[in-house]
Amino acid sequence: MGSTPALAILHPGAMGAAVAACLVKRGHQVGWLRTGRSDATVRRAAEAGLTPFDDLAELLAQADIVFSICPPHGALDVARELAGFRGIVVDANAISPETANVVGDVVTSGGARYVDGGVIGPPPLTPGTTRLYLAGDDGDVANLFAGSALDAVTLAGAPPAASALKMTYAAWTKTTAALLVSIRETAAAYGVDDDLASEWAISQPHLAQAWLRAREQTREKGWRWAHELAEVGRTFAAVGQPEGFGVAASEVFGSNDDLAR
Repeated sequence: MGSTPALAILHPGAMGAAVAACLVKRGHQVGWLRTGRSDATVRRAAEAGLTPFDDLAELLAQADIVFSICPPHGALDVARELAGFRGIVVDANAISPETANVVGDVVTSGGARYVDGGVIGPPPLTPGTTRLYLAGDDGDVANLFAGSALDAVTLAGAPPAASALKMTYAAWTKTTAALLVSIRETAAAYGVDDDLASEWAISQPHLAQAWLRAREQTREKGWRWAHELAEVGRTFAAVGQPEGFGVAASEVFGSNDDLAR
């Protein structure tokens, strides 16, 4: 690999565009496939300084490293799009280790090298807020982000260690958010929502703000979190732990149209 590898990203949402912007600010050209993408995504990519391509084969032909950062239910489809690519594929999606293994098999069967990734934190706009954990990287990927707003951390474990870390972290942050939303919905159904809020103010004063944050996050991201929490359930079930935490949280995010859309 040359000293200045060509990079590509499929398909950048808010997180993917922010990660790619870190690379652009480090002096790398990052290509992306704009075909079929929304106007909002096109604007986001332009603001991040990404280079648009209209043909996937042309994009992959110039790339040494491809990042897949998309909603978790699309991870496997993106991997299949990369058939024949022989560079490095970094799958940094919120998927279970089981799904990550399938993605890795698809990627490597086509001749690419697979790096398992997991992003923890918000879109990386400020240094120190966000980590990209990597498993199976020999430094080619982590070094790209040196000095950027995104901290790239190489794990000692092999793939799917990064996905396992992401899932076990999300199991706390996102299932508790779903629980708070469901608690208040249940209290309201029984007519004791105001009474519960009053009791929280006395004995659990931090929960009111946590609930407001959870409600807002669910409105903004619930459609994506529903898929991510299903992956959390699969992560637990694969090692004999109850999958119900992730499954229930996925149901909260996915079935409540008023909050999840």
